[in-house]
Amino acid sequence: MIGGSWWMTAVVGLLVLGLLAIVLLRGKQIQTFTREVKGELLKASWPWDPKERGMKKYKELIDSTLIVLIAMVLLAGYVGAWDFLMLNLTKAVTALAQ
Repeated sequence: MIGGSWWMTAVVGLLVLGLLAIVLLRGKQIQTFTREVKGELLKASWPWDPKERGMKKYKELIDSTLIVLIAMVLLAGYVGAWDFLMLNLTKAVTALAQ
């Protein structure tokens, strides 16, 4: 028994049988799909030159990642500042109303 109970064993057994049935019934479609995905990935334009070696190969990728990280930090600061401002403004207005 899996997991110490008969029903857990039954559930896992049904999942395995279902997966096996999918592979047997749809095996040709899965192979076709995998072959097509591989073909499309070979056509893709990657952000590095395959002839480059070392970290130079990933320069564009690293630069793009740094730009995204900096933009996220700036956006988080902007949203945080406005949140802080609105919170204090709301507290001030509600304090005047009391």
